[in-house]
Amino acid sequence: MNLIRVSDAADARISAFRDVKERDLTGRQGLFVAEGEVVLRVLASPASRCAPVAVLIAEKRLEGLRDALERLPQDVPVHTAPQDVLDAIAGFHLHRGILALGRKPEPPGLEAFLAGLPERAVVVGACGIGNHDNMGGLFRNAAAFGAAGLLLDATCCDPFYRKAIRVSVGAALRTPFVEGVTASAMVDALEARGFEVLALTPSATEMLSQLKPAPRTAILLGSEGPGLPAEVIARCRPLAIRMSGGFDSLNVATTSAVALHHLTTSGMA
Repeated sequence: MNLIRVSDAADARISAFRDVKERDLTGRQGLFVAEGEVVLRVLASPASRCAPVAVLIAEKRLEGLRDALERLPQDVPVHTAPQDVLDAIAGFHLHRGILALGRKPEPPGLEAFLAGLPERAVVVGACGIGNHDNMGGLFRNAAAFGAAGLLLDATCCDPFYRKAIRVSVGAALRTPFVEGVTASAMVDALEARGFEVLALTPSATEMLSQLKPAPRTAILLGSEGPGLPAEVIARCRPLAIRMSGGFDSLNVATTSAVALHHLTTSGMA
């Protein structure tokens, strides 16, 4: 382990971790900051698509994380500091006591991503998902139910935002995704690769529970409130989730979990 002890919040070696919240808003030129033990363990594991760059942890967390830290490449510095110094570096009380800096993977193109999928696959398409909790939930559910990956349109928020990574419990670091794709391009490319494209919308008359999934299936999800554009829904097979009590919609992350469970347990996997 490449251990470096830090006693001064002004130490230049930990400048990338300074004022975490403010720098979340401006970006890090291909890097991201992840927070918490679960996410660190994913980043240090072979399953991660992202390369670890540096770690900053509270002294009290060192022994409990030694097994994960020893899996890091030798050139990755592990900075450790007292809790008060750690808080001064981050700019807030970091009660989890763990930050890690990682490098984003090279993003795949839409055609290359789809060309590499197996004959049986589920893909999630997201349009207008601007809430980081929801984005993290989409990635967590996609990983949990075995989706092949996600397609994100240009209006979606960054899945490598610190909170999105944390909510995803690290799934954002290991689940393939394509960014900046229009909904129309998603439908075109998916259909060209033999996918049946489903649009989840409360206005549909056909229920998700009635669907027998095709071997290759994609589900498109829109933002809460506006949902998917009408012209996108018109190009897909619209489906709704049956509800009671006067409700007509769910949180988009919850919707993805219900839909993915059905798609991956109804004869597909």
